[in-house]
This record gives sequence, structure tokens and C-alpha cells, in this order.
Amino acid sequence: MLKRLLIGCLLACAMPAAASAHPPTLLSPSAEKATAEEVVAFRKELAAAIAAKDAARLREMYAPSFVHTQGAGKLDGKDARLVSALAGDPVIENAPVEDLVVRVPSDWVAVATGVSSIRSLADGMTYSFRWTAVYVRTPTSWNLAASQATRLGEVKP
Repeated sequence: MLKRLLIGCLLACAMPAAASAHPPTLLSPSAEKATAEEVVAFRKELAAAIAAKDAARLREMYAPSFVHTQGAGKLDGKDARLVSALAGDPVIENAPVEDLVVRVPSDWVAVATGVSSIRSLADGMTYSFRWTAVYVRTPTSWNLAASQATRLGEVKP
């Protein structure tokens, strides 16, 4: 009997950490608002890092598995997105935004949506894009995990 109890205790102690992880916390309205403000501040930091061409900081701000779906459907991974941002290509991360809404389904994730007008380098036209960006909490800040943009139409030459 003692042997079974000892084996049971050893097995319980050897369980992987994931088995003891807690589910994400659902936030109160005031905590959701505070978290949304953190994400808005993170977006401003991201835009500033792009403007400063701070490659090291940008590498920290994008999640390792980041992917962006462009308006035309092309996928960009983290490295391609960093190259575009550092080259000064227009990206939603630093474009002026209208109708910004940040939803916070848990304490680990936030989803931002908005509309941005972006000038195309290819034809000089300005196009409106509705976009979604997913942010995940890290131990020290936030990471941009994924984004997607849908072109709504031409705005002006």
C-alpha cells in the first residue's frame, strides 16, 4: 500500500507543467479597458520603432511565429515583415488608424481592428484597408502575433 502511494505521489509530481497551467482570466470591464490601453500604447511603441528603424526592438515586438496576410492574399512571415517595415514600405502597423477597436477576450490576448489609408508605392494611389491584428501578452510586454489587411478600395491619388 505504501509503495502504491509513493508511486502515485511521484507520478503526480512528475506531471508536465502544462497540466497545471491555469486557463486565461476573463477580465472585468475596467481591466479590459486598462489592457486595451496597454495595447494602444504598444502599437505606438511599434510605430516609433519602425520610424526609428530599430531592428532589434522590432524583432522583440513581433512574435516568433508572426504572419501577416496582405490585402492581395500574400503571406509575410516575421522576417519579410521586418524587412518591409525597415525599408519604409507602407504597413498597417504605423499607418494612421480610424475606427480603432481593441477587444480583450482574456488576459493573454487582445484583438485590434481598424481602418487605415495607405499610399501604394507601386502606383502612388492611396487605398483604404480594414485590418485585424492579434496581440499576445509576454512576461514583459506584448507581441504582435498575426495581422491581416483587406483592401476596401481606392481613396485618392
